[in-house]
Amino acid sequence: MTEQTPSLEHPQVRKNAERYEIVVDDAGTVAGFTVAIDYDTADGPAQRIFPHTKVDPEYEGRGLASTLVREALKDTVAAGRRIVPVCPYVKDWVDEHDDVAGDVDPARPEHLQFLESRQD
Repeated sequence: MTEQTPSLEHPQVRKNAERYEIVVDDAGTVAGFTVAIDYDTADGPAQRIFPHTKVDPEYEGRGLASTLVREALKDTVAAGRRIVPVCPYVKDWVDEHDDVAGDVDPARPEHLQFLESRQD
């Protein structure tokens, strides 16, 4: 995640509670986000589930989603967590890039149940 002044050419990815946001100017305009929810069990690896990614329509087609997901996944691995892609965009990104291939776990029914339980 970069420290320079954010711009469309050099966006900044920021981690907030349960999501990463991509900022495109010094006013803090959030052009998109990916939800990232930590999932821990007593007997399994520390994981981070990615259920949803969105870029505002006015910013589509500029590579922002790819930048956002790449930085979020790198940060997840650096934090010692495994990636669980549920979001179709994140799944596709992982399939097309080798950056984090060894750090991905498939989404399982318990991940989906966990996500559903958080919506209640």
